[in-house]
Amino acid sequence: MTNEKNQQILDAIKKIENKDFNIYFFVLDSKGNPIGELTYIYEHAKILRENGLNAVILTEKNDYTGVGDWLGEEYMQIPHVSVESQTLKVSPQDFLVIPEIFANIMDQAKAMPCRRIVFCQSYDYILEILNLGAKWSDYGIKECITTTEKQKQYISELFPNLNTQVVPIGIPDYFKMSDKPQKPVVSLSCRDQRDTAKIVKTFYLKYPQYKWVTFRDMKGLPRETFANVLSESCLAVWVDPIAGFGTFPIEAMKCGVPVIGRVPNITPEWMEQTSNENQEKSLKENGIWTYDTVRIPDLIATFIRLWLEDNIPGDIYEKVKDTYEQYSMEKMKDGVINYYNNQISSRIAELSSLITETETSNQ
Repeated sequence: MTNEKNQQILDAIKKIENKDFNIYFFVLDSKGNPIGELTYIYEHAKILRENGLNAVILTEKNDYTGVGDWLGEEYMQIPHVSVESQTLKVSPQDFLVIPEIFANIMDQAKAMPCRRIVFCQSYDYILEILNLGAKWSDYGIKECITTTEKQKQYISELFPNLNTQVVPIGIPDYFKMSDKPQKPVVSLSCRDQRDTAKIVKTFYLKYPQYKWVTFRDMKGLPRETFANVLSESCLAVWVDPIAGFGTFPIEAMKCGVPVIGRVPNITPEWMEQTSNENQEKSLKENGIWTYDTVRIPDLIATFIRLWLEDNIPGDIYEKVKDTYEQYSMEKMKDGVINYYNNQISSRIAELSSLITETETSNQ
């Protein structure tokens, strides 16, 4: 029996070495609504397939809506398989990547023989449906991907024995400065629709002289359309207190659009800088930042006045370059490839150690 088990492990190792394995990415069905977290799961899968690895999107139901309408049809060319179809076969050489919110899927998958990895993009969702006192390690999970050092720190405080690594986010090159003059349009990205309504209504009530200024809620737009609309705006406004990373401000910066934003509960590293030898932190001048959402209509009005007077300080556009250049697609691709290659090597070492342990116990 021992020899048979060892042979199964050796077969799994050989399949990994021959790239004969699957990396499954479990995703929610957004019903056709654009979701940032879903975007980057698909990006990981696409990058891996372009580099010769068999990445597969795993859905819960057969009638999965997909992302073709808003992310691009090329992403729907990635193989999809559903749990409901009962065709899923997971082996020791495979990998299963699960978003942080799906503690129920982690529990259901704990008996699977593959390596399981949590993909944590939104720290605020970690505890959403996790049972009181439960840890990811209770489900046999030892690995985690996240997108910022700040999130890594938070995750490590919750689960100190978890191996958490940062894989950076990349902003596509179709986010770029427009060839056309910017319009008196303010692009809004708020997690809570109530914040969107409050900002717009307050602005028009307090500043009726700017009633010709248009606000555009950016929710629901296909991603390339989103980029085009954003690039033609004169200003971007962002309110997302529980953001784990915050792609919208970086996208706006890359489009040459100034940003007014509410500082999230966990300040992302792209917004924060070390200001002196005592390691005190301050906010970078790559945007107009506030801790108070109520102030945002006033900040918008001040910006519009300066914009009309052609009196926007030039450095407000220059200081953003160092920020968005950190988040190129090239850096993301390198990060993704390096991370999964390390996972593959680690899995081979883990399986090899099982053979050694078995042989040692039988001596």
